[in-house]
Amino acid sequence: MTALAQSLAQAAPGHLAAPAVNALIQSVDWLAIAPPVIVAVTALAVLVTDLFLPEYRKPLLGWFSVAGLAAAGLMLLPLLDGDRATFCLTGSTRACSYSADHFTVVIQFLVLGGALLAALLSVTGVQDDRRRVPAGEFWFLLLSSAAGAALLPASRDLATLIVALEVASLPAFALVGIRHGEARSAEAALKFFLSSVTATAVSLMGVSFVYATTGTLHLTEIARRLPQTDGQLHTLVQTGVVLTLVGFAFKTAAVPFHFWVPETYVGAPLPVAAYLSVVGKAVGFSGLILVTVIAFPSYAEVWGPALAVLAALTMTAGNAGALWQRATRAYSAVRLLAWSSIGQAGYLLVPIAAAGYTRDGQKAIGSTVAYALMYAAVNLGAFAVAALVGRTRPLNRIADYRGLYATNPVTAVLLAFFLLCLAGLPPGVIGLFAKVTVFSAAVDAGLGWLAVVMAVNVVIALYYYLRWTALLFRVPEGEPVRHRLPAPLTAALALTAAVGVALSGAPQLVLRFAATTLF
Repeated sequence: MTALAQSLAQAAPGHLAAPAVNALIQSVDWLAIAPPVIVAVTALAVLVTDLFLPEYRKPLLGWFSVAGLAAAGLMLLPLLDGDRATFCLTGSTRACSYSADHFTVVIQFLVLGGALLAALLSVTGVQDDRRRVPAGEFWFLLLSSAAGAALLPASRDLATLIVALEVASLPAFALVGIRHGEARSAEAALKFFLSSVTATAVSLMGVSFVYATTGTLHLTEIARRLPQTDGQLHTLVQTGVVLTLVGFAFKTAAVPFHFWVPETYVGAPLPVAAYLSVVGKAVGFSGLILVTVIAFPSYAEVWGPALAVLAALTMTAGNAGALWQRATRAYSAVRLLAWSSIGQAGYLLVPIAAAGYTRDGQKAIGSTVAYALMYAAVNLGAFAVAALVGRTRPLNRIADYRGLYATNPVTAVLLAFFLLCLAGLPPGVIGLFAKVTVFSAAVDAGLGWLAVVMAVNVVIALYYYLRWTALLFRVPEGEPVRHRLPAPLTAALALTAAVGVALSGAPQLVLRFAATTLF
């Protein structure tokens, strides 16, 4: 017992306060919380170091940030052995606010890996745009957002979930509008901010309803107490469940919370758009999984149908938006990736909805995790190629990719591979397997209509993915432009390509890995 605890216990009459004081004393499992803590400490170190570095040494901040993210990722290895938890209640009820189980480790691997690749893309981007993008602030904001994103999948109470969600979101608003003197970025940041704040406010109201009916914020305790609530509070609980899901649905860019995505991706620096497309979605989906499968299983008849409808609307709206992108429109390549990410979000929602219709919800959740791992690798690869082309073609139109094979054959082949993975066509075998896994989750849950909607949308998506792929190998118009590959972009492309090829060669690796995603 600490000296402070002893003095408090002795000050109480008859030492009656000793048990209460002891109940407040907890040991912290530093190994369990190491990944988000390392990222947060690195963010603070970058912010302080930036004050003393001369301008010509600012690029070192980027590499220091990359090293911090890599170190945080390495700290996941000791957590693979078993479940760890900390910040737990010490009374008769066993409930923890932080859990480093298999689900947490997998999602943290996805988040930290995505942030690391986005940081590699940003090293070149920040250097190219150094007059408008302050390096110290950029890296501090990116790392702060990554720390919140790494915290969220480990959160096991609603308060920590909401705090982690906002820690991941607030720096992202600033990252979108970080370019000085650019109206498009400022407008995108404002739209992103206003939409997100509204969604968060709605979620907080839902959390307050849930807390009012259960008297607890811990997810496992909510699941235990919800079936015991008074029948008169049934409508209040249902409303709380639906409203709580809104904030996480916004992060996943689910319809009708998707309107911010295209404008935000176009207005943000391209590495930030890549970060939001992967890490932002990981935050939303992990939050949705936690609140539905752990906290609200007794209300599956409420959130199951709601998420199924959202999945159908989201994949349809996303693919329709991508289909209508004109090749000659400014920023059409980025807009297509933005609408495509909305469509992919619809596929990711399918297994979560299926978990509400089946007793084996964990198997369905494994399908979402498997698909998310595939999507993260290949989508970041596509954004890496877009960042490369955008260095010499600032408007980043789809037409600018015509004849890319003639000037950068390796880059063109890699982009074609990434697009085919997203489409679910060979040689992108991992994309095909991931889609089949999601499709099977819908069929097994009895959601035949949703499986049909998904199949139709997959066919629609083939058109715009194959159209872009074919353009890469056509004869270039005018004088061909060769795109020089900086070292950080080369590293990002090599890593994403290696992961994509490895998973396509052995897709059972990610499928088995995700299948064991247990809480």
